[in-house]
Amino acid sequence: MAAQPLVPVMAAMASPHTPWLVPSLAAAAVLSGVAIWVAWDSREQVRSLELELVRRQQGSAEQATEARTAAKQAQELARDSAAKITLLEARLTEVSMQRSQLDELIQSMSRSRDENLVVDIEAAVRVAQQQAALSGSVEPLVSALRTADERLARVNQPKLDRLRRAIARDLDRVRSAGVPDLGNLLIKLDEAVRLVDELPLQVSLNRPARPVVAAPVPAASAASSDWWSRSLRTVEDWATPLQRAWQEVQGLVRVTRIDRPEAMLVAPDQGFFLRENLKLRLLNARLSLLSRQAEAAQSDLRGAQLALQTYFDGSSRKTQLSQDLLRQVLTQSRQLNLPRPDDTLAAVMAVVAGR
Repeated sequence: MAAQPLVPVMAAMASPHTPWLVPSLAAAAVLSGVAIWVAWDSREQVRSLELELVRRQQGSAEQATEARTAAKQAQELARDSAAKITLLEARLTEVSMQRSQLDELIQSMSRSRDENLVVDIEAAVRVAQQQAALSGSVEPLVSALRTADERLARVNQPKLDRLRRAIARDLDRVRSAGVPDLGNLLIKLDEAVRLVDELPLQVSLNRPARPVVAAPVPAASAASSDWWSRSLRTVEDWATPLQRAWQEVQGLVRVTRIDRPEAMLVAPDQGFFLRENLKLRLLNARLSLLSRQAEAAQSDLRGAQLALQTYFDGSSRKTQLSQDLLRQVLTQSRQLNLPRPDDTLAAVMAVVAGR
């Protein structure tokens, strides 16, 4: 009973009144197949895209890991490179210093004979100048300048003629300088110090008393000798006390010419300090002469001369002798400064500088 309705349907389909039904069904079937194929193809493309995305994502992760590893290696390499650069800079600095020292050594070793000669002359002149200052004699300086001139004459270089002329000028000046004998000056000062205690002051309260001169006894005849003798003895007994009294009266008033009033202010007990002060001035002058300080020695000597003229008796022979000694030392000490070879040293510096 179920098959009965199908018959009319199939009949209706096979009827000539419906010719479009078969092509429609065929077209629908084709369209369905095409849709199914397109859907399948799209699904396959999406699947392939998903696989490609997964593959690329995995590759990107691997590249990122490799990039991080490479960055870490690059950082380590940069640190190593910085340490190596620092070490290289230190070594470069050390090499530069060694090179500069080597250049100086090579330059000093490659110095010419003339330059070595000039340097030797400068050293010899300076040493001779020090020896002359210590010994108080110009002989070391004269010898050094003469030797330098002889060495330059043997070399006979035109560029050293200026130095030879400077040495000749200094040599003439040193030879013409009259340097006093320091030992003789010190002996004179010692003699002046010894005479200080024996110098008389201008105002002295201990003057020697005038001697009492007794009247001569004239010869008498034998007849009147007794009477005359008694008379003379009586006169002598009265004259001697009167003469002594008159001398004491004369000692109460003294008239003395004093050119400097300040000498009257010196008390008798201050004479000791005055003499000691004078000794100290003379000893200071002696030390100044030994240390080659001519100006200080002259200042002390002028002070000692002023003290002698002010407070001591100028008519005394010992005072005059002391003044003469101080005058000689003062005059000769003005020539105590030794001449300096400034022209020679300036010429040496000019030759070394290559002017």
